[in-house]
Parts: sequence; structure tokens; C-alpha cells
Amino acid sequence: MRRIALFILICLTNLSYAQSFDKQEKKSVDSLKSIILGEQYHDTIQVNSCYYLALYYYQTKIDTAIEICTHAVKLAEQNNYESGQAEGYGWLGYLNFVIGESDLSLSYHFKSLDLLKENDNSNEMAVVLNNIAGVYELTGEIELALDYYKQAMDIHIAHQDIEGTAILLNNIGGIYLNKGDIPKALEIFDKTVNLRKHINDKEGLAYTYNNIGTVYESQGEYEKSIEYHEMALSLRTEIEDKFGEAMSLNNIGYVRIQQDNYFEALHYLNLSQEIQIEIGDKGGQAYSLNNLAFASKESGDIDEAVRYYEQALTLYEEIGDIEGQSMVLTNLGTVEFQLNKMKLAKRHAERSFELSQIIGFPEKIQSSAELLSKLYEHESNGMRALEMYKLQIEMRDSLNNEATQKASANLEAKYAYEKKKAIDDIQHDKELSIEQEAKKKAEVLKYAAFIGMILIAGFLFFVFNRLKITRKQKSVIEAQKSEVELQKERVEHAHGELEEKNNEILDSIKYAKRIQSAILPPNHIIEKHLPNSFVLYKPKDIVAGDFYWLEEKNGKVVFAAADCTGHGVPGAMVSVVCNNALNRAVREHNLVKPSMILDKAREIVIQEFEKSDEEVQDGMDIALCAIENNKLEYAGANNPLWIIRKNEIIEIKADKQPIGKYDNASPYSNHEVTLENGDCIYIFSDGYVDQFGGEKGKKFRAKALRELLLRIQKEPLNQQKIILDETFEEWRGSLEQVDDVCMIGLKFNQP
Repeated sequence: MRRIALFILICLTNLSYAQSFDKQEKKSVDSLKSIILGEQYHDTIQVNSCYYLALYYYQTKIDTAIEICTHAVKLAEQNNYESGQAEGYGWLGYLNFVIGESDLSLSYHFKSLDLLKENDNSNEMAVVLNNIAGVYELTGEIELALDYYKQAMDIHIAHQDIEGTAILLNNIGGIYLNKGDIPKALEIFDKTVNLRKHINDKEGLAYTYNNIGTVYESQGEYEKSIEYHEMALSLRTEIEDKFGEAMSLNNIGYVRIQQDNYFEALHYLNLSQEIQIEIGDKGGQAYSLNNLAFASKESGDIDEAVRYYEQALTLYEEIGDIEGQSMVLTNLGTVEFQLNKMKLAKRHAERSFELSQIIGFPEKIQSSAELLSKLYEHESNGMRALEMYKLQIEMRDSLNNEATQKASANLEAKYAYEKKKAIDDIQHDKELSIEQEAKKKAEVLKYAAFIGMILIAGFLFFVFNRLKITRKQKSVIEAQKSEVELQKERVEHAHGELEEKNNEILDSIKYAKRIQSAILPPNHIIEKHLPNSFVLYKPKDIVAGDFYWLEEKNGKVVFAAADCTGHGVPGAMVSVVCNNALNRAVREHNLVKPSMILDKAREIVIQEFEKSDEEVQDGMDIALCAIENNKLEYAGANNPLWIIRKNEIIEIKADKQPIGKYDNASPYSNHEVTLENGDCIYIFSDGYVDQFGGEKGKKFRAKALRELLLRIQKEPLNQQKIILDETFEEWRGSLEQVDDVCMIGLKFNQP
């Protein structure tokens, strides 16, 4: 019922949505027509003019745009103009996507992709791969969609195309949101926002705000959701993006429905519907109609709701949107169930369940299974009702946190107990009633005996019939058991081979840990040079990309907390290179000033990675300090320094550039601080604040770390480390640790 923003990459000029052209546009259209029809022009010019002309027609006269592009492709084929053919097939793929011809759209896109591969045109390949993924996502083939999105993103990353990378991240985040993986979706959307702000991409930023608003709505944070949807609407109005405006209005309307504010919901949904009809966006119309139906139902107008749902279903079927069909079929079936139209409700619910299993989205499976459970219960089909009920609970639990899962299990157990108790009570009352009746009719014992014989005969027939069924079921179960045992033997054999390989890999990684541990300063060195301190070091895997470092040179103690690209084995390999760079900067080049150490380390890291035939973008973020007496110097690459003095935090920000290859790199800044007795110094990587957890599966964030450090200032440093570790684990709960954690704390006391 809400819209996930899918960003199609095909390059479209920002034209008017009006049904007729203004004078300037008409002049341009006439000029293009004369070029296409004029024999004096070169064929490549005519082909490209066709595509420019298609831009003027695709929003209002899409059939005309398709005819123009088809003509252009034929002209390009006649003249062996392969790039023109590829562009034409891409256009035809996109236009057929818009009108709902998914199979035809894929056919054209794959033709375009083959031509682009032959000519090694990787930028355009990324566009086509994204559009193929968009078609697969629409038709419910989610794993294929993810695969093609990632192929496209790899190309953009290789070419350092920030805009293209942001578009692909947005689309991938939308898939994880639909799959119910909220932390992963938020992580991806957060990266997308940063990229789009960096290049001032207002259109793309609006799409990402739209998706973040949808995340907050799914978590029940409605006002936060409205805030992001209104930010998206404001940007779309500013850039005159009618398609996006309609999407934002629809989403605001949906959130208002969740708040039971049906008057405002209908207002926004009708505005959205008007724009979608104007621009011919069938998918958008279907979304708005579905939400209008829901709002009408909740406000009591059931007939109007059914009409809206039926219109939405027709549109979804026209464009081949499986997810949309599943959603509307469930909603329509729910209304029909309330109206006691059981046959229709069951037909629609079963079709919805079938489609929801194809796309594999837990939310859709849950809603269709819930409706089927009620329908089967109404039919007194207890086994099927229970099966659907269990599936509904399973899907609901996959979308909720551990606390919700426990509540669901308790509810299910309570339901089962109450149901059994009700059956036992009915049975007890029935037996009591029979006993009383037998006493009253003792005088007609003869008739009672006759009736009893009939009942016994019926009972024996029932037992005999159940015995036959039980024997048949036993035969099936034994056959299944044999098959399961055979499969188990195969799995155990494969598992043994896999376990052997895993053990070999694990032994190698454990040995790598010994090597990495050798580059970390031992505890006695840290205690010698930083006596009142702690190091909290929590690798995500056995080996880590984070590391801590310490050197003593010319009376200065230089120490750092570093975060290399990646984690696990790749991160550990980068950490060895970066650790070596720091050592060489101090030991070989005799540097003790933090900014100069970082400048030299960057130079060494780039030199090391440039030895590879492939371009390597890896490096590290770092906070580096040097202490001599009460003087502290600091330089940082993306990671700050925090000093807590008299219960207030002094933050010294880092330079926003990594240790590694970076466009427009500049020398690192050197900061000097005069320390006072009792000052607490903290440097850290981003693994602690980026950890997902808590009741809503959100990031811990820097604000929470600030509050925690201020709260524990009176504790000794060794106790602070324990509290920080326990807080991290409690916040993480059952969720996976997302990154390596490295934090150094130090308390300054002048002798």
C-alpha cells in the first residue's frame, strides 16, 4: 500500500507533461521531423533525431514513441550503426516496461546488452543492467533483480560514477526493505543520502527520502515517516517531477490512513490520483486506488472500497506487477470475507498466496496466509486453518524483533490452550446432558437400547473408517521417512566434506590471526607508555581491519586507533600494509608530528597499492595522537578525537579524507592541546556507533556514545572498558556484529 521508489536509469529529458506542445517545443518537434524525413542528412543523424523526438512523445503518446524508436532501430540496422541499435533497443525495452509488457521489455534490453558488450560500452551496459533488474523486481524474480543490480553497481564503482552508484544502492535498499531486512535497508539508504548530497542530486535524494520514509512507516514511526515523505515532496515540486510528486502524495496519504486520519488521507490520495491519470502512470494509479479503497473501507464505504480494489487489480494485471496483485487480492478478499462472499474471498486469497510465494516477501505471505486461515476455519477445515495460522506467525516473526517473537509464541500457546479448554467444556456439558436425559427416560429403556445399538454401529463404522485412513497415512509416512533418512545420509556425507574444507580454511585464518596479533603492541608496552588507559578491541571476525598502534620516539608517545577498508581477511591484509606505513613513517623517516606521519603514511600506502596491475582504492581512517608531558598533538583521517574535561566533551574533528588514494587530497591538519589533570582522551573507529541493535534494530549512534562516556566518567579506566563492552553486547543482542570495534581511552594526570 506504500510505494518503494524504483529509479530507472534511462536518461530522460525533463519535459512538460502537457498534452500539447508549447511554441518552442513544437518548433523543436518540427525540426526533428524534417531531419528524420530529409534525405540530405546522414543516417546516424536521423537515428539520433528519432530518439530526441521520442523524448517529446513518450509521456503523452507512448505508442508514437514506440513507432519512432522501432523506425530508428531498423534504420540503424541497415547502416550497421551498432551504438544506435543498442540505444534503440534500450528505449524499446524501457517503453514496453512502462506499458506493462515485461517479457518484451526484457527481450529488447538483452538485445541492447549484447550489442553493448560487443563494443565494450560499459557505462551504457550499467544502464541496461539496472533496467533489466527493475523489470525482474516488478515481476517478482527478486534474486535475479539483486544479481543484475549488483552487476550494474560494480561497473559504476569501477568508473567512480557516484550518481550511478547512488541509484543502484537506492534500488537494492528497496529490495531489502521489502524482504523485511530493516537494518540492511537503512544502512544502504544512509550511504545513498551521503552520495547524493555530495553531488547535489535533488531528484535522487528525493527517491531516497521516499524510501527512508517507508522504512519509518513500517516501524510505526508515523510522524518521522511523514517528515521524510514531505522532504521528498518538496524536492520533487522544486524540480517539477510529476511522477515523484504523485508518489510522495500517495505515501503521505497511506501514512495518514495508519494514523486513522481518513479525511486527510483521501485528500492526498485524490491529489496523487489526478497527477497519475494526467501522466499515464498505471502503476501509480493502482497504488493510489488501493489506498483509496482502504481509506473508504475504514471510513465505512464498503461498496466504494470494492470498486477501487477491482480497478487497482485490473491495472496491476495490465502492467504485470505481481507484488501489487498479491497485495490487492488480499485486501479485496478481506472485504469479501466481511461481506460473507466466501467463494470470492477464497478465490482471491488463494491467488494472492500463490503470488506472494513467487516473490517471497514475508509481509505479503503473512497477510494472505492470515486471510486463508480465517477462511479455512470458517469452512471447518481445521488442519488447513492451523497450517496457514502457523505460516502467518512464522512470517510475522521474521519481520519483528526477538521480544515480539516471544509475545507471538505466548499468544499462540494461549490460543491453543483456550481452544482446547473450550472443547473440553463443551464435551463435559454434552456428557452431563446425556446422563440427565438417560435418567428422565428410564421408562423407555427398550427404545433407548435400540438407539444405543444404532449409535454403537455408527461408532464402529467411524472407527473402521479412521483405521483405514490411519493405515494409509502410516504407509505414506513410512515412505517419506525412508526418503528423509536417505537424504540425511547424503547431507551428512556432504557435510563431512564441507566441514573438512571449513576446518582447513579456519586453521589458515587462525594462523593469520597470530600474524596480525604480532603487529599489535603488547599489553606491557601499552601499560609502560600509557599507564592509565584501556584498549577495547572487538574484531567482527577472527581477524580484523581495525588495529591499534603505539610507538615511542624522541620522548614522545605516539598512538592511534585505525580502521582499514573492510573487515575479516581482506581488512586484515589492508591493516598489515597500513601498519607498516605508520612504522616506516616514524622509524625510517623519524617523524613524530601526527600530521606529517599521516601525510607520509598516505604516500607509502598509495605506493604499495600502485604496484598492483589493478586499481586499488583501499586505505584507512585513523585518529593519531602524540603526547609529551602535558602537550597533546592530534591529526585524523575521518576519525575524531574526544576529550572530556569537567564533564563536557571537546571534539576535535578529523580531515574528511582517508589514508589512501583520494581526489583533491591535501596535507593533514595538526592540532595541539594543553592537557589538564583529569582530562579523559578517547579515539575510536566507527564500529561501536554503527552497530545495529536495541528494540528497533537501529544504530547506536555517536550521540548515545557521548552520553555513555559522560555517565561513566567517575569510574576507573578498567571499569569503563567493562561497561563499554557490556553496553555494546546488550545493545547488539542477537544481531550480528556489523564491523570491527577499536577504542582507546586514556586519563591524563600530571606527576
